[in-house]
Amino acid sequence: MGASMPRRFSYHELARSTVDFAETEKLGEGGFGGVYKGFLKDLSMWVAVKMASRTSKQGIKEYVSEVRIISRLRHRNLVQLIGWCHEKGELLLAYEFMENGSLDLHLFKGKSMLTWNSRYKIAHGLASVLLYLHEEWEQCVLHRDIKSSNVMLDSNFNVKLGDFGLAKLVDHEKSTQTTTLAGTFGYMAPEYLFTGRSTKESDVFSFGVVALEIACGRKATDYISLEKQIRLVEWVWELYGNDSTLEAVDPSLGSEFDEEEVRRLMSIGLWCVHPDSEFRPSMRQGIKVLNSEASMPLLPSKMPIAYFLPPLASSLSDFYSTSQYQSLSRSLEPPSTESSKQTTSSSANSSSSQFISMSHSMQ
Repeated sequence: MGASMPRRFSYHELARSTVDFAETEKLGEGGFGGVYKGFLKDLSMWVAVKMASRTSKQGIKEYVSEVRIISRLRHRNLVQLIGWCHEKGELLLAYEFMENGSLDLHLFKGKSMLTWNSRYKIAHGLASVLLYLHEEWEQCVLHRDIKSSNVMLDSNFNVKLGDFGLAKLVDHEKSTQTTTLAGTFGYMAPEYLFTGRSTKESDVFSFGVVALEIACGRKATDYISLEKQIRLVEWVWELYGNDSTLEAVDPSLGSEFDEEEVRRLMSIGLWCVHPDSEFRPSMRQGIKVLNSEASMPLLPSKMPIAYFLPPLASSLSDFYSTSQYQSLSRSLEPPSTESSKQTTSSSANSSSSQFISMSHSMQ
């Protein structure tokens, strides 16, 4: 189906397509509200209909953001908005239906066993659409909530990035925006947590986490035993420093993977999650490495430590380090591990903060 401009639907059309939003047609529930599977007879197509929660201010804001932004974007790796409805006190969005659901269902919940070729293709598709959003559209689009549950897969396992409810538009010259803190813990860049400044680099960080999830088959925060919790980024960086990167590969793949591609994807993932945003690549640089058009980055053998200096800090005791950032993230994480319940939107310090990164490079 070729891309066409989104259209306005009546409430009756979308209600009929979902059998009056029957529970049997419900695909899931998120911060926006419920999502239902529907069939539009006039268009002969399946759709996913998102219904904004009437009690959620976040749902209303996300509805406006999605209609305003994604309706104007055109890329093969974006979920296509079919139309919208604002009627009978309801806010509804209709998207093309993604037959294979979201990436997290395959990586973590056993929906299917993704082959290595499929995984590399998914990582490449996600990088391609982020390049489009950051550099190739008329304005820079900051997604602000890149995570595996927002990476959708069509019937051929092609990537379709979705959920633009938290997205922001900025001018290419500016490419940063200070807003309320929004996103999902585990995928949020450390400097973003402290400053509230959304940037291309904070999106790149989130991509890096997803890239590591794709290669390792582990969540951003995972358990290797009932007692021991690990942070994926720290774990993979430690293995990288010991030249044992291949030990992080998803065990379900067995030996069915390309070692060179694994090393490339993991090195790009670590490059993207560098604690100092100035050392992260652009998505254009990342794609060149994925395509073997550029060499893999040389990263420090130990994960660098980032220090943040709040505006009013007057002594070294006022520094915040990554270890404190990690401690803060853990304390703020909700008890549920469901990604749809992890998304947060809270006030952040929007004044400009000084950022200092001290990289401890080892041999």
